[in-house]
Parts: sequence; C-alpha cells; structure tokens
Amino acid sequence: MTHDIAPDDALTERPTGLAMRRAARGRCPACGEGRLFSRYLKVADECPACHEDLHHQRADDGPAYLTILIVSHLGAPLLLASFVAWRPSPMTMLVSFSLGAIVLSLAMLPVIKGAMVGLQWARRMHGFGGRSSGVAA
Repeated sequence: MTHDIAPDDALTERPTGLAMRRAARGRCPACGEGRLFSRYLKVADECPACHEDLHHQRADDGPAYLTILIVSHLGAPLLLASFVAWRPSPMTMLVSFSLGAIVLSLAMLPVIKGAMVGLQWARRMHGFGGRSSGVAA
C-alpha cells in the first residue's frame, strides 16, 4: 500500500540569497511583492500581498552591530586618506565624517535588518518554519 504524501511547507526549499535580496529591498522574503516594513524599522506582522507571517523575526541588535562595523570600516580608511591628501581642519573633518556616518548608518540599517529577516525566513529560524497564515490547511 502506497501513500501519496502532499508536499509540506516544511520540506520545500527556501532560497536564502533570493529571500535576503528581497528583504534587503524592503519586500516580503516569501513573495517579493508586499512591503516588509510598516515603518522605518518596524517589520510588518504579515505580508499584505501573500499574508506570510513576519512577526516571528528576531533581528534585535544584530543589524545595528553590523551597521556600526561596516560604517566604521569604511569611515576609518577614508578619514585617514582624506587627512593625508588634503589636511582639512579638525572641525571640517569632525562635521563631514559625523554627518557621513549618520547618513550612511541610517541608509544601511533597514537594508541590513531586511537581509537578516530574509535570512531568518529562509532558514526557518524563530518560528518561520510553520505554515503561513495565508495558506489553507
């Protein structure tokens, strides 16, 4: 006697790279259509397009740490290179690099947080492994 087993959502492959790219662009990691964020960094509870549950995400402080790491690793060599090349005044360097770090951090933070949420969704971390609320049983 053979049993026909329907493919379960837990067994289907979720492409990690695609999910991270979609979420980094601020879109749902599952469908790529709905908005991931309801506000600047507030992840929506579910996708408005496919109704995938997104409230499971646990990005916490990870995106902030990665943003600080990347911005500081970009800023430090630029700071040294600009000082050696042009010898600007300390106040010019303080103002320009402070503003640059703030703008770059604010621009990168949603991208990195989105990518982390996409990674968690693709790897079925923190409750993302269950069926979505939009899928009928």
